[in-house]
Amino acid sequence: MIKHYADTFLYAIMGGICIALGGTAYLCTENNIIGAILFTIGLFTICTMGFNLYTGKVAYVFENKPSYIINIFIIWLGNLAGTALAAYLLSLTRISTKISEKASVICSTKLGDNMLSMFVLAIFCNLLIFIAVDEFNTNQHITGKYLGLLFGVVAFIFCSFEHSIADMFYFSVAGVWSLKTLCYLIVITLGNTVGGLLVPAIRIAHKKLVK
Repeated sequence: MIKHYADTFLYAIMGGICIALGGTAYLCTENNIIGAILFTIGLFTICTMGFNLYTGKVAYVFENKPSYIINIFIIWLGNLAGTALAAYLLSLTRISTKISEKASVICSTKLGDNMLSMFVLAIFCNLLIFIAVDEFNTNQHITGKYLGLLFGVVAFIFCSFEHSIADMFYFSVAGVWSLKTLCYLIVITLGNTVGGLLVPAIRIAHKKLVK
């Protein structure tokens, strides 16, 4: 059991680092369209290599035993550790000023918003992420698998939806951690949870109704 949780945490750290890679590509790119496309590298790598990402894994709570919730909590912590580690390492490089300045602007907008807005934006974000991940897992067409990932990520970025793990990275790069930041992150995480569970809950309800 300990090994299972250790592996879960390690793969979650890698998931956080992957999102950090996507976030870094976005922060380094002046063109928002190209940046949004490049951000996809994060979710692409996680899905193809089997790493753990909270926003993807939380959608499968209904399909697993109650103990799965412990996994979800560990994954969230691992993603936080991975994004924070990546942000720290990047702070030691020549691109640190460039990405921290852009991240600071992004975080200022996020932390200047009200929590209800952030919660709703987070719901829609993970609705898109669930669609993207579910398409990757179930679509029988190779092209469809990857288009699902691409469109899901690009759409949530252009709509300014809130992704808790990406925000962990931005908050870390910008160096804006505080009690307020943590509260916002929790609200965003809750919104992502609702968004991720929305389609699975509807599917379960539909199955019960058609019986």
